[in-house]
Amino acid sequence: MRLSLRARLTLTYGGLFLVAGVVLLGATYALFNQQLSRTGTTKVLATRLNPGPPGAAAERPVPDDRLVSDAERWMRKQRDELHDAAVTSLVTQGSIALLVVGGAAAGFGWLIAGRVLAPLHRVTETASRIAGSPAADRGLHERIALRGPHDEVKELADTFDSMVERLDRSFDGQRRFVANASHELRTPLTLGRALVEVAMHRASASPDVRQLGETLLQINLRHERLITGLLLLARSENEITVRAPVDLADVVGHVASQTAPEAEEAGITVEADTAEAMTTGDALLLERVVQNLLENGLRHNTESGWVRLSCRTENGEAVLEVANSGPAVPPYEIPALFEPFRRMDNDRVVTAKGAGLGLSIVQSIVRAHNGTVTATPRKQGGLHITVALPAQPEGNSVSTNALRNFPSGSNSLATRAKSSARS
Repeated sequence: MRLSLRARLTLTYGGLFLVAGVVLLGATYALFNQQLSRTGTTKVLATRLNPGPPGAAAERPVPDDRLVSDAERWMRKQRDELHDAAVTSLVTQGSIALLVVGGAAAGFGWLIAGRVLAPLHRVTETASRIAGSPAADRGLHERIALRGPHDEVKELADTFDSMVERLDRSFDGQRRFVANASHELRTPLTLGRALVEVAMHRASASPDVRQLGETLLQINLRHERLITGLLLLARSENEITVRAPVDLADVVGHVASQTAPEAEEAGITVEADTAEAMTTGDALLLERVVQNLLENGLRHNTESGWVRLSCRTENGEAVLEVANSGPAVPPYEIPALFEPFRRMDNDRVVTAKGAGLGLSIVQSIVRAHNGTVTATPRKQGGLHITVALPAQPEGNSVSTNALRNFPSGSNSLATRAKSSARS
């Protein structure tokens, strides 16, 4: 059992108090015993040999041996009785009093330790909320703002606030830079694509010019795909403020039908096994999750391969699973696949199939929806990716028309996404 810092401080306070009390009790007993041994014989002999009333002039007889022997025995008896009474009073009753006072001291120590550690609990709670945020930059706006005397605890809280403030500015600047740079890069790419298309479709264009135009359009398309992915990645890092009920079964069916021509052209079989899996969030972003996972399975596959999609509700979560055949993936490569611009070793070329943002976008969107995504390599090759999102509470009503019209509503969204190329 691990004791908290407050409990350890309380035990320390109580233990030190008890040790000090025992030492004090022992010293008192030793001094009392020493004083008793020093003065007991004189007082007893004086009382025994001079029993007259106080102030009376009594003659001092010369004691014989019997009288002295009787006086010594009586003196030892009285001293032993007095010693036993002192032991009972100091040790027994003193120990009981020490335990009572020690318990009270431990209780006050518990209260004092709680008051001293209260600012540290506040620091811990704030740090836990920031660390538990789904997105990396979520919650960085929080501050401890501890008030009180300028001591070590306040200095710690102020230092933590300064660190969080710098991180907040850094993340915000990075996100705005990505968004602004992506928007600024769209204009020259769109203009370049228009100029190439005009040159290609001229009546006097030679076959070499047309071939060069096709190559330039492919390069331009890859750059557009990269910019679209950066924009979506920057957007998915933000908090989802508007949430609506979404059935992953409808999303999977819609994305599978939209990707069917690409799968057929690649000779890859796509299988979908869907059951109702209700969650809440941004329908377009969740559609992008399924689309990126499916396209990842299609692009990194083998001839006559397959991709299987399934969704269901399990243990209070809407679970989406995507498995595919393909080349073997080393387990140590899995974490790197979710980082931006990271691909497998054999895909790190300019003409790679993707921009290296697909799985990182999936992870960002899932985290923004308070979910988790995990990937495990299959022994036969390929990946098995599982996405778990919080299921929609049973008390919330879902508009049947909204779910029924989801594919048609998403068609226009998918069409716009395809027009700007997939990430």
